[in-house]
Amino acid sequence: MPIPASTGFARHIAACNNLASPAGLIPFRIGAEQVGWLSPELARWLAFRPRDFHFDGEGVSLAGRLRGAAARGAALAEAAKGLEKAGYLRVRGEPFDVRATPEGPVLATLDRGAVPAFGVLAQGVHLNGLVRRADGLHVWIGKRARDKAVAPGQWDNLVAGGTPAGLDAWETLVKEGAEEAGLPPELVAGARPTGRISYIMRQADGGLRRDILHVYDLELPEDFTPTPHDDEVEHFELWPIARVLEVVRDTDSVKFNVNLVLIDLLLREGLIDPASAEGHSLRNGLQAGA
Repeated sequence: MPIPASTGFARHIAACNNLASPAGLIPFRIGAEQVGWLSPELARWLAFRPRDFHFDGEGVSLAGRLRGAAARGAALAEAAKGLEKAGYLRVRGEPFDVRATPEGPVLATLDRGAVPAFGVLAQGVHLNGLVRRADGLHVWIGKRARDKAVAPGQWDNLVAGGTPAGLDAWETLVKEGAEEAGLPPELVAGARPTGRISYIMRQADGGLRRDILHVYDLELPEDFTPTPHDDEVEHFELWPIARVLEVVRDTDSVKFNVNLVLIDLLLREGLIDPASAEGHSLRNGLQAGA
């Protein structure tokens, strides 16, 4: 059932699933596996690199001579550098694994900054930091640094980050928990996986975000205060869940995909009735990219 973009919560899901159809995009393959989608402009740029990229009636593929994830990753890294010089993207210096499916084998690596340009599936983790007080549930929320390239100065989860090459979701959670919020591993060990959220989002620059978010809840003691340990977050605040609901429903001050994680939390905690028509629609929308 389509989600009406006019409703407060659903507009965030609609904004993260703004690709009506892949028509006009060009499939990108590694061997027989489709791993991404390219804009026509980027595909034309790749056409000048016939040693590494081949074109046929089914789209664009990495050259068959590139065998193994390391060789393919090296070719994609060279392409990313050239695309950065041409103004298509910004290299981040952090490789991500390239897979055809979330649990599929690693076929290559690709710089994080080039993942949307190639329309490659990306995975990440989001952690809800929860404190249950006598007066109800509270949630730790982070204020993103104002110099961030994405969503500067907006509200974020306690911990969130993309899964880099070679790590799984849990290892990423432990790593990001320490770096972003000063969470010791023994505290992160209490995190509970609650499911996945997925979406497909066309960016203003023509790139495609095909993201899977692995969501965790962590019940924290009242006397614990998270501390930023890198430049990702300015500070943290502990909000009552009612304030979280109002800010997500009524404002655009929360990072685009964090809205989805918080909607999921509101559904699971019953602040949005999961049995209602709206609840069913929202729940389905959180899996729109699956």
